[in-house]
Amino acid sequence: MKLKAYAAVTHQGPHLETNEDGYDFDLDQQFFFVLDGFGGTGIGDRAVGRLKEDLKVFLSQLADDQDATMPLYWSPRWLLEGNALVNAMLNAHQVLFKENSKKGLNQRAGASAACAIKADDILVLSQVGGCQAFLARHGHVEPLFLPDTHQHLSVDPHGPSALKAPAGGFGFFPELTWSMREVRIQDGDQFIFLTEGIAPWLTPLELAHALSRAGEDAHHKLNGLLKLSNSRGNTANQTGMILEF
Repeated sequence: MKLKAYAAVTHQGPHLETNEDGYDFDLDQQFFFVLDGFGGTGIGDRAVGRLKEDLKVFLSQLADDQDATMPLYWSPRWLLEGNALVNAMLNAHQVLFKENSKKGLNQRAGASAACAIKADDILVLSQVGGCQAFLARHGHVEPLFLPDTHQHLSVDPHGPSALKAPAGGFGFFPELTWSMREVRIQDGDQFIFLTEGIAPWLTPLELAHALSRAGEDAHHKLNGLLKLSNSRGNTANQTGMILEF
């Protein structure tokens, strides 16, 4: 199954001057990811830049030396590409966590992520922290993961914005917490990766409506999602990516 179209956008949001989000992809190796950084100006944005580099370098080794992708983790449950993706995430996490351990709390950085790597007609997806991934198929949109945020750990009604904060992420704790799924791709499928500045503000039904608009390419659809989330009260950085098969 071939990738027919893709698009990605990132923006600092309606109020912030620094963008701590980011995205990257490699069409030859068929991997894609969005990152939602946190830590502040000059901290979170730099961490996201380092994570992007570490993830891409590690995953690129798959083409040249398959054994090089398996030093930290291996499970027969996942395809080779899925194991490579987990190892890339674990390696990037260890580098960032080691750097953070040398700094004071107010100088530490982290990031959430939604990642994917394609293996023939299967897309292997992984999620860390508060980023979210969705599958749009036959006019319906379903979340592929529950975000790892305080929303599922607390019922405090007085801090709704705090409930959206990630409970884990790259660089924070000694062990990286991640989720993974394999999805067999069907013709017409759309996969959407969104950071905190978009995903929590929209329902799956609204996503389905936005993605099904005739005459709009993937880039215009993403810009529409940014505007809609801002109209609902978003104040965070925003990044989204769409893969259309």
